Amino acid sequence: MLIKIVIRYPDGRILKGSTADFSPAKSAFHMRVKDSGENLEIKVEHLKAIFFVKDFEGDRNYRKRNDAERVGQGRKISVLFKDGELMVGYSQGFSRERVGFFLVPADSNSNNDKAFIVNAATINVGFAQ
Repeated sequence: MLIKIVIRYPDGRILKGSTADFSPAKSAFHMRVKDSGENLEIKVEHLKAIFFVKDFEGDRNYRKRNDAERVGQGRKISVLFKDGELMVGYSQGFSRERVGFFLVPADSNSNNDKAFIVNAATINVGFAQ
C-alpha cells in the first residue's frame, strides 16, 4: 500500500510522493516522486522530517492549534528544529538514542496524520505542559 508523504530536508528542500517501505528501523526507504514518477532511495539521516499527509495540497490558510489535547497518543512534547520551526504533538516512543521518533500533531485537524522526526535535525525536544 502506498502512503502519501512529504519529506523535508534541513536545507529547506521539500519532496512530495509516496512510499510503501518506510520503517523507523531502517536507514533508508524508497519514494516515488509525485510530479515526475521517479523512484528514489531516501536516506533518513539526511532528512529533517517525514510527514505522512492526508493530501498533498493542504490548506495554506489553516492555522494549526498547538494547544489542542489528544487522548491516547502518548506524552505531549515540543520539538524545536535547528531551522527554528517549532512542532507540538504527542509521542509514544521518543528517545535520543534512536535516529528519530514518531510525532502525532496536537491538532487533529492538521493535514499531517503523523510525522517521523529525525533527531539530528532538532535542537531541543522536551515534554510540554
